[in-house]
Amino acid sequence: MSKGAEENYASLIDRAGVTESLELTPSTESVWIEVIQKMDSVYADLVRSQVELEEKNSALEEAQQFIDSVLSAMTDVLIVCDTGGIIQQVNAALEKLTDRPAKDFLRRPLNVLFNSEDAAMLGQFPEKLGHESLNDCEVSVLCADGSSAPLAMNCSSRYDRDGALLGMVLIGRPVGELRRAYDDLNRTLYELKQAQQQLVHSEKMASLGRLVAGVAHELNNPISFVFGNMHALKRYASRISEYLCEVDAQVDSAQLQQLRRELKIDRILNDMGPLVDGTLEGAERVSDIVQDLRRYSGVQKEAYSRFELPELIRKAVQWVLQASRVKLEVSYELPDTLEIESHKGQIHQILVNLVQNALDAMAQQSQPGLIVSCETAEDVVRIQVLDQGPGIAEKDRAQIFEPFFTSKPVGQGTGLGLYISYGLARDLGGDLSAENHPQGGALFTLSLPFNAKA
Repeated sequence: MSKGAEENYASLIDRAGVTESLELTPSTESVWIEVIQKMDSVYADLVRSQVELEEKNSALEEAQQFIDSVLSAMTDVLIVCDTGGIIQQVNAALEKLTDRPAKDFLRRPLNVLFNSEDAAMLGQFPEKLGHESLNDCEVSVLCADGSSAPLAMNCSSRYDRDGALLGMVLIGRPVGELRRAYDDLNRTLYELKQAQQQLVHSEKMASLGRLVAGVAHELNNPISFVFGNMHALKRYASRISEYLCEVDAQVDSAQLQQLRRELKIDRILNDMGPLVDGTLEGAERVSDIVQDLRRYSGVQKEAYSRFELPELIRKAVQWVLQASRVKLEVSYELPDTLEIESHKGQIHQILVNLVQNALDAMAQQSQPGLIVSCETAEDVVRIQVLDQGPGIAEKDRAQIFEPFFTSKPVGQGTGLGLYISYGLARDLGGDLSAENHPQGGALFTLSLPFNAKA
């Protein structure tokens, strides 16, 4: 007999009060021992069952806490119903969306959540449980303040572990969130396409710059020939004119005079000088244009030089106006003479970009106008370009000099003109700023040092 059984046996004998009066026989003693052993076995089973029950209860509590935390963390609305459409469970997302507590919904029909049309549609679903599911159906949930919140609803059947139908589960995502996601996706796609177009256009512009530089280089040779030939022709014309005058003075022949009148020699002599001078002036203009093209292409690194700034400003404005269909009145407020030392081609490029930007801004104006001015202050010269357009939108002012930013429609601007101009101005030791003029229009100010090398 075990020690525990003996103690239990002795305890029972004491409680029965038969310790002294009852004489135990071997047969009765074995019966009592068997009873006590059975009691020990039952007690051990009870203890083991109690431990297993506590372990399962702890696991069940952990599972319930996990499910509650998941339901609370869900941003989508969750509604659980039985086969009759009676609400059994909702999550915190529905309470937050409707501003109503869960007790307002539990053990109530599903139609308390929706307007009549949506409730009628969802009310037909219990008949289809186990056969069909509802996907991406837009419904409106009624809120506490009387408003409605749209949801993209999905509905499916719910089963137990044995496959028996228990009801349905509805999951809804706020449509506003989906729309924001779609808008973000569309905006990203649009920006990607625009960036691709800008890169393609930039590559085309770079190729065009190389082409212009090559053409300008090739034009230099024939222009040099024209210059040389016209200067020689001018000298020859002077000598021939002098010779003919001498011949005419020494030979007095009526026949020669008649021929002189018929061939209009006097008119030719009078026209020869202006014709040669005009040809030389045209050749000089072509040469200037070629040099400007070479500078504008940016292929060659231009050296510092001294030049007249007012003349450069007028030339840059004229460049843009000649290639534009917009006719506008340009008002110049420039000094008669102002010589600075800098990169002539880079300043020319900045001014071309600013004037072109002003023309684009005034494309829809009935009477476009442009004011180009220049003033000096200590060792700085300021060039201002003021248009009569709508001005700069407040939301665009902070990013107007950023690369690839443009307010123009797709295909009509690269967003690089002002960005490049700002970079060139900083390279020259100056600055480029933009603001709205008090009387209307956009005002761009280019500040440059008199001596960029200093």
